[in-house]
Amino acid sequence: MTTSESEVSCDASGVDNRPWQVAVLLLRDFSTYRQNFQTVTGGARTRFEASDWLGAQTAARARIQLYSQFRAGCLQRIAPLVNGFSLEDWATTRRSFDALTQGLPDRELAQTGYNTIFRKLVGRTHLSHEQAFVRQAMIEQAPLESFETFQFDRAPNLSSLVEMILLSFPFDIPFARFEDDIKVITALMAENIQALTAVKSMSAVMLRSVFYRNKGAYLIGHLSLDDRVRPLAFALNNEAGIGITVDSVLWNEKDLSRIFSFTRAYFMVNVNRPSAVVQFLNGLMPAKKPSELYSSLGYYKHGKTTFYAELSQHLGQSKDLFVKAEGIEGLVMLVFALASHQIVFKVIRDRFPPSKKVTPSAVKQAYHLVKTHDRVGRMADTHEFLELRLPASRFDEDVLQTLLTEASHSVSLIGDDLVLHHVYVERLMTPLNLYLKTCSDFERDLVIDDYGLAIKQLAAANIFPGDMLPKNFGVTRHGRVIFYDYDEICYLTDVQFRTLPVNNPENASMEQEPWFEVGEFDVFPEEFEHFLLAKGPLLSSFAEKHGDLFTAEYWQSVQNQLRAQMVLDVFPYRLNRRLSAAKTLS
Repeated sequence: MTTSESEVSCDASGVDNRPWQVAVLLLRDFSTYRQNFQTVTGGARTRFEASDWLGAQTAARARIQLYSQFRAGCLQRIAPLVNGFSLEDWATTRRSFDALTQGLPDRELAQTGYNTIFRKLVGRTHLSHEQAFVRQAMIEQAPLESFETFQFDRAPNLSSLVEMILLSFPFDIPFARFEDDIKVITALMAENIQALTAVKSMSAVMLRSVFYRNKGAYLIGHLSLDDRVRPLAFALNNEAGIGITVDSVLWNEKDLSRIFSFTRAYFMVNVNRPSAVVQFLNGLMPAKKPSELYSSLGYYKHGKTTFYAELSQHLGQSKDLFVKAEGIEGLVMLVFALASHQIVFKVIRDRFPPSKKVTPSAVKQAYHLVKTHDRVGRMADTHEFLELRLPASRFDEDVLQTLLTEASHSVSLIGDDLVLHHVYVERLMTPLNLYLKTCSDFERDLVIDDYGLAIKQLAAANIFPGDMLPKNFGVTRHGRVIFYDYDEICYLTDVQFRTLPVNNPENASMEQEPWFEVGEFDVFPEEFEHFLLAKGPLLSSFAEKHGDLFTAEYWQSVQNQLRAQMVLDVFPYRLNRRLSAAKTLS
């Protein structure tokens, strides 16, 4: 049953029913979007069991596009109905939509869908809580119920508990090394969790929903040892032709937080009540904001809504100013930060210097590429805002003036607000070039190694950063190196990696221009050694670990693997946390 434009009419008493019809249509379209979302997500188990990694990548991209398709289709259907709508009509529509969504398990997502359509049709000038869900916060849900979790009470011992957990998830393919994996898991946990030495009671609660991403599947829950509760997660792999294996077991907040990082692709996980699951996860990772958790579950639009609510609340409780972000000033973006909330804002400059061969449109396309691509834990996710209003009084004066003069196409001062017509918001990180100046020798060795790994893992995901200088990378609170400057990003397979030709003596007197022809997409990896890091201990350390990055052969070999449609392994936890590492040491 559908509502068409011809059905728009008044009832017998002459009351205009269009607000109710708009609310019904909007909810129907949103429900169709959610069904499509769940259908794509529901195929994750089949793809995992079939080792269909290319299919998993295709599904991840397709699912991200579903929200844009919902928005476009809904706008097309609703626009004729709201022609001539007053703000009071929209207030009635909002009340109708609120009534229709009472009791829905994903009500908060539906409200975000309503807000999307309202803003597109009405704009942001008249945005208020009477017409839209402006003061929307995370809707409180009852705790997860028994049918949403597996509960393991009073296990006789750790080995028995692990076995019960793993056997409870109904995969259609067997574990390849079940008994061996349990022995290694039990030994690892007993060796590293001191509380296990004198525990009197042991239990666990695991979410029934399996979290799928890339080539992995994750079982998430918590372990109770007497009165102490800690996270518990099992990372599973499926080796084609062999079966499922446990790749890692994780039992602390830091490791679990890495899995749910803002630098990773969104999970494929079917949940009926997103708010309840977010609250459960937030209990395991208190340092994570609900907005980050919503995004990690694939609800990135509601993650953005929740982020705005968090930011508004924080601005009301803090006094620090938006200031210029640390690091070397960019040629394409103006970047300012709110340190107390650990976020940065990026606004496109009005003009770029001649050295930058990009356009504002190309920059936006690059950010969209990152949004829809596998970020492999090495690229920061962003929230893209249009017409974001921030109190001008909270800005450092120099930052305010710089924005108004150098980003006038993207920024306006309207009343007491600075209106950001277009802005990207990311997590605040320490620029790698600054981190290297202040860290210890031990930290320096670790981060230099991770810098090279970051470049290689981006390459494995078919991403070439373009400008790979340390200033374009950041270091997270966990010491992980993340790429965050997307101005010159492109697919690795679009690049022509070449070896520098031997200089012709006849051309030795020529000026600094190359004496050989260079194409637009030609890159000479031998030159990386001369500009990535200054000569000295840092460069020597980098070259010792990752000197292959300075050769065209390395990059060409990765391209060959990508063209052969190989999906390379990138793990969201430290390699020494893999069971294979524990087996090697034992």
